[in-house]
Amino acid sequence: MQLSPHHKKASPLRGIVLLALLSLFWGLAWPAMKIVLGEIRPWTFRAICLAAGGAALLALARAGGATLRVPAGDLKPLIITSLINITGWHILSAYGLAMLQAGRAVIIAYTMPLWAILLGRLLLKEHITSARLWALGFGWTGLALLLVPDMRAFGAAPLGALMVLGAAVCWGAGTVLVKFFKWHMPATLVMGWQLLIGGIPIVVGAILIDPVTALAAVSWKAIAALIFVVALPTIFCHWAFFMVVQIFPANVAALSTLGIPVIGVFSSALILGEPATATEVAALFLVVLSLALTSRGGRRTD
Repeated sequence: MQLSPHHKKASPLRGIVLLALLSLFWGLAWPAMKIVLGEIRPWTFRAICLAAGGAALLALARAGGATLRVPAGDLKPLIITSLINITGWHILSAYGLAMLQAGRAVIIAYTMPLWAILLGRLLLKEHITSARLWALGFGWTGLALLLVPDMRAFGAAPLGALMVLGAAVCWGAGTVLVKFFKWHMPATLVMGWQLLIGGIPIVVGAILIDPVTALAAVSWKAIAALIFVVALPTIFCHWAFFMVVQIFPANVAALSTLGIPVIGVFSSALILGEPATATEVAALFLVVLSLALTSRGGRRTD
């Protein structure tokens, strides 16, 4: 959906409100997803989110006057980015989150810009500025605080940590590839089709792997959390981010990422009763500082 130049200039307050809601809902998504994954298996959970999210984004784009046709030149890039940015991220993060505390998972997941910096250098030949070098240093240090010295307390689920880390790599790679390819359709259509195409392997996995009766005994608490995740973090936040990018420069839009791990960690502590240890708070500070330095370079992260 394209906004007119007049709309861009007239809507800074709307943009600020949307930025705040993005941070809030994407942060709250982590404890909500943890609740859902306690009762609904990862394949089924992600299949529901992606099918509903993709259909809703395409419907919003169509309502805004866009045609849903995929140009022939966009089909191959769309399939590649969908499998990496959507299929990889969603299934790895869901499995990892099911094995980890939500607060730890969100900190590891939001190292995604670090991988985008490295892959951007390889694929896009982007210059790694001094700010990004500092971002890499702070981000790796925060990651090491979680993964290295605390491995015994954390080690109940080393596979979970690796899966969330793999998800972060997928998202970083997908972000770089979206920028690498030349697109002939609006960003909302790219994301809507990505969610649907990337969701196809996950829907197939849910049918083949998860039992048909998997949803039979789900509590109302998990259903409410699922509705929240689909309606707000999946549908609303993806739409809102594209609106924010139309209103503000990309580096300002990227500020929405700064509050997400903070809200994710502390809302998980409040909602799920997870302890926020000194190590986690220190790692959180370093990762948020890394995100702040990364956003100075104008890279879009979400």
